[in-house]
Amino acid sequence: MATVPDIDDIQNGLDTPIPSAIPDAKGKLPRLHLIDEQQKFSEKMSSYIDEDWGLKEAGFNYNLAAVFGSQSTGKSTLLNRLFGTSFDVMSETARMQTTKGIWISKGRDMKDFERKSALFSVATSEVLIVNLWEHQVGLYNGANMGLLKTVFEVNLQLFGGNRGKEKTLLLFVIRDHIGATPLINLSNTLRADLERIWQGLNKPEGLEDCKITDYFDFMFTALPHKLLQPEKFEEEVSKLRLRFSSPSDPNYVFQPQYSKRVPVDGLHIYAGGIWDKIMTNKDLDLPTQQELLAQYRCDEIASSAFVTFQEKIKEFRQPIESGNIVEDLGPKMNELRSHAMKSFDKDASRYHAEVYKRKRSEMLTKANTMLESYFLGQIKNLHKKAVQMFSTNLQQSLRVEGADFATVVTAAKSEAMDYFVRGAKAIKLEETEWVYDEEQFQLERGLSEFAATQREKEMNKMLTSLEKHLRNELDEPIGLALNNPGPSMWGRVIAIYQQTVEDAEQLLHKKARTFDLNEEEQGELVENLRRQAWVLLTKKVQEESMDAMMLLKLRNRFEEKFRYDDHGLPRVWKPSDDIDTPFRKARDETVELVPLFAKINNMDPVNGKKFELEASEDFDFDQSLKVLSETRQQEITTKFKRESDAFYLEAKRSVVATQAKVPYWVGVALVILGWNEFIAVIKNPLYLMVLTMVGVPMIAMWYLDMLGLVETIGWKVYDQGYKIAMEKLREVMDKSRENATARPGQRQPQQYPGGSAASGARSYQGKEEDTGIELNSFGDKKSQ
Repeated sequence: MATVPDIDDIQNGLDTPIPSAIPDAKGKLPRLHLIDEQQKFSEKMSSYIDEDWGLKEAGFNYNLAAVFGSQSTGKSTLLNRLFGTSFDVMSETARMQTTKGIWISKGRDMKDFERKSALFSVATSEVLIVNLWEHQVGLYNGANMGLLKTVFEVNLQLFGGNRGKEKTLLLFVIRDHIGATPLINLSNTLRADLERIWQGLNKPEGLEDCKITDYFDFMFTALPHKLLQPEKFEEEVSKLRLRFSSPSDPNYVFQPQYSKRVPVDGLHIYAGGIWDKIMTNKDLDLPTQQELLAQYRCDEIASSAFVTFQEKIKEFRQPIESGNIVEDLGPKMNELRSHAMKSFDKDASRYHAEVYKRKRSEMLTKANTMLESYFLGQIKNLHKKAVQMFSTNLQQSLRVEGADFATVVTAAKSEAMDYFVRGAKAIKLEETEWVYDEEQFQLERGLSEFAATQREKEMNKMLTSLEKHLRNELDEPIGLALNNPGPSMWGRVIAIYQQTVEDAEQLLHKKARTFDLNEEEQGELVENLRRQAWVLLTKKVQEESMDAMMLLKLRNRFEEKFRYDDHGLPRVWKPSDDIDTPFRKARDETVELVPLFAKINNMDPVNGKKFELEASEDFDFDQSLKVLSETRQQEITTKFKRESDAFYLEAKRSVVATQAKVPYWVGVALVILGWNEFIAVIKNPLYLMVLTMVGVPMIAMWYLDMLGLVETIGWKVYDQGYKIAMEKLREVMDKSRENATARPGQRQPQQYPGGSAASGARSYQGKEEDTGIELNSFGDKKSQ
């Protein structure tokens, strides 16, 4: 069954033919006035399907098509030719409208086909035939594009959810085609018009990006002029009929994908329900011709106004995309938008009031949408500028001596936020739903994060300053305490630590108040401060406990006990003095200091309790108390004992020097016997000068008991000079051998009487033996 609704124009309705019924007495197939001029749906459709058309048992084996076109374009004639229906046609002489309302009829001699898939688009049709004259192609009203746009919008609202699942075929039949313009060109023009009106549709939410091909397929054909080319017209109509009746035709229109899958016995309910929905939904009311004209003209006026509007707002793009703040952007955008709206109002306000209001609202929304991108760009730049302002103000304020961090942050943040909000309000236009709440929230959170980062940096600076303060306060006192070792040494160290930490904590609390820290954070900082101070203390102890420093401390203590008496005066050893006992006592007392340095005694000297710190992942208090291992203690003790032996030998040597002094009477005898020589020296300037230069220093060294030291130095100088002389001699001899080897033709070494050259070397060697030095044949020195 092929039903063909015939929409003449707004006043006309729909003629729908259904094939294969028994003709009446006049040979015409029964037809039904489905919807009359009062827009009332006929209740006879069910009886027509069952009785008049004999389709009660047809099930899905029928097809439904509709024709669409302007008044008096030959829609009824086309249906009668294609399907054998008997719709009234217009008299060529009267030229009067013949079909009013929506008629439905059964086509003659049409085959039944099974249809499987369901389509949407026009609810009662599988194929929509668009009937138009060739000269109407490209004309908005002539081609009924305004009404077709409304049909598209209705279908989107009714069946938009079936996107891609159901489609309707639009078959464009171009009448009175004389061939001056090829069919392909006419098809392209119609496709472009369809795409353009589809883009201008008011699409439901969620279908803004849908395409016309999601819901419609297209076919294009042409028919010659019926009066001027009657034979060719009938020939082309016969070919077109095959598209509806012959499944083997390559352009067969009743494809399964276009079937509505509505059984024929429920067709009247389906069609009636669709009509009721259209009638009861004001949004789906078909517009009048006046409304269509208003829609078309308002669209044209809006497009023209938008060309100028778009051109003028381009000046904002470059500065905003470059990250700059456009001054007075809000007033400028408002002025351009107002100018565009006034241009639209001037020409569009003369058309249908409701259409004008709707189109004005659409244009305002479109203008606001285009301006919103600049609004968002300016908001983004304001965000960046506010962050930069906050950072600059914060850095400058923190350079001021004694700046309160919390106060500085609050002031800088308030200024940055006020700048952003003022700028955002200035560019927010009326009649828009633009918001900047999210950007404001992100800015506030970003400033808080930046402030937190800056606070951490400033706190690190503060802690670094405190660490320097701790080091300065601990280094010298700890060094002095360790340089005076004794039982109370570690007590003094702990007391120094506690006093230093107490002062540092007061300083920390004073500075921490500027960072607005809570009690927990302050407590954590204090605990870290105590650990840091202890780490610095232990580092200083380790420095003072290095081998060289420990030996120096032990040597100083030993000298204090051995070389000085109880009154602090230097000791002068006499032959009758006991050196061994003071030496052993001083050394033993000094050696006892080594275990004292081995471990820090953390006993608090004030309250008598052990001082402790809480351990952490990277801090072990018990381990930090250990200073010297057993091995190091043994090594330091051994080295010290060796050094102390030198002091013992020195003391012994001074006693020997005292014992070797000449008796006083010898001096008297020398004076008496050498008086003449003494007078001679005094009278001779040369002798006197030599005596002064040699004698005075010798007497001074004797008086200061430095002769032993001078003697030692003299022997060392002698040894060093001797070594250098031997090296020089060895080099000369080596060079002589090299020269002898290089000139083998020269005279051999002189033969000494009674022997060879080797015996001569031995004789030379024998001479050297008297000096205590032996030279081998290569000139190497050997001590005897």
